[in-house]
Amino acid sequence: MVRPKKWRYLSHVIRDFVFRPAGVSTAALKFVDLKGDEVEAMRLCDSEALEQDAAGQRMGISRPTVQRLLYSGRKKVVNALVNGQGIQITFPSYIHIISGASQVGAKSFINIKKKKRG
Repeated sequence: MVRPKKWRYLSHVIRDFVFRPAGVSTAALKFVDLKGDEVEAMRLCDSEALEQDAAGQRMGISRPTVQRLLYSGRKKVVNALVNGQGIQITFPSYIHIISGASQVGAKSFINIKKKKRG
């Protein structure tokens, strides 16, 4: 039996977007499926210049998982750019978008949710 994926917490900045090369019709275009957690890992490590440990804490995952997300996300983006493909950002069920997660971190959010429950 496959182990279920751990929940991943994303900032509300990441949205459902589709990017495509200019001048190419959508019907004739191949799309690369970029997961929201891959985008969030790239945003935290590349744009905000966080270390992988800090990015993992904000997302509620381990550093090796962040490293795998960075590798797969960067590979998909480069392949799409080099081969003239579109990029579609999707959000599987194990991803939870949290307003303000980038300020408090995933662990703080989990503690807040537990306090509200009981």
